[in-house]
Amino acid sequence: MQHIYGMTEEALKGYFIQIGEKPFRARQIISWLYRQKVNDFSAMTDIKKDLKPRLEADFCFDELECVTKNVSSDGTIKFLFKLADDNLIETVLMSQDYGYSVCVTSEVGCNMGCAFCASGLKKKQRNLETYEMVLQILMVEKLTNVKVTHVVVMGIGEPFDNYDNVLDFLRIINHPLGLEIGQRHLTVSTCGLVPKIYEFADFPLQVNLAISLHAPNDELRSKLMPINKVYNIGELFTALRVYYAKTKRRLTIEYILINEVNDNPKEAYELANLLRGLNAYVNLIPYNEVLENPFKRSLRERQRAFYDILKKQNISVTLRKEQGSDIAAACGQLRSKYLK
Repeated sequence: MQHIYGMTEEALKGYFIQIGEKPFRARQIISWLYRQKVNDFSAMTDIKKDLKPRLEADFCFDELECVTKNVSSDGTIKFLFKLADDNLIETVLMSQDYGYSVCVTSEVGCNMGCAFCASGLKKKQRNLETYEMVLQILMVEKLTNVKVTHVVVMGIGEPFDNYDNVLDFLRIINHPLGLEIGQRHLTVSTCGLVPKIYEFADFPLQVNLAISLHAPNDELRSKLMPINKVYNIGELFTALRVYYAKTKRRLTIEYILINEVNDNPKEAYELANLLRGLNAYVNLIPYNEVLENPFKRSLRERQRAFYDILKKQNISVTLRKEQGSDIAAACGQLRSKYLK
């Protein structure tokens, strides 16, 4: 039995053709699922009666179980969801000036092993299926009664290590009869899987690409992020320039500020030189401290100094306002705490 929320329009069309039905049924189903929020084939009034038993036999609507949720003083909500196989994942809802943004998990655990990250404390057990990512959005909307307007695939896991399922997820939530989340309101973050960056440049939706960089030179980045030993900064930025040449979409460079590790003036100038000539902006992120790791949040004055250097070097940069630091909102923290 397949999960209905994992079916793209093309997959549903193929299903209906295979069983001798008209492919337009796919759009009917999508509208019922996401516009009317109906999860019962018997309640879909324009689906013919003799087709409904077949649909009920072939598809299921299983939901995620909300194990717990933490609400921050700033309004950020972190959900801990249990999957059908009892694995746990995290999803975060953030209230922004421009709407409601959800940070989606793409894997159970993570194999990238970044030194500062809580996600990698539990190794990857499996990829999430497409429907398990879609359900994160649906469950957040159901539990909070808000309309999600922006989605970032930046939760637990490396999205490009679950490439096909993530792309189907993006197609489903962007669908005009579905959740209709604008393609430019969708962002996928990667720590630097270079072959997938080249591949993603050909993805037809105008989805934003964010790069978890966190260091401007190979020596430091290799210490913080093992992926750099496979695809170094030179290879990464060659891929990013090809990506930009194809898509003309501005890149986001994510840079977590860790006290006296990567937040020195030296790194700020190196980062400015690295980005010169590339249409990108830097999102500076104060580090959310993880008990199991020795790193500390960059001091406020060091954050400001780093930001000012980039500004003076004519680099487009923002210093992210801190959200959810009082509820273990960094990727993997709540899951790790619960498992203990």
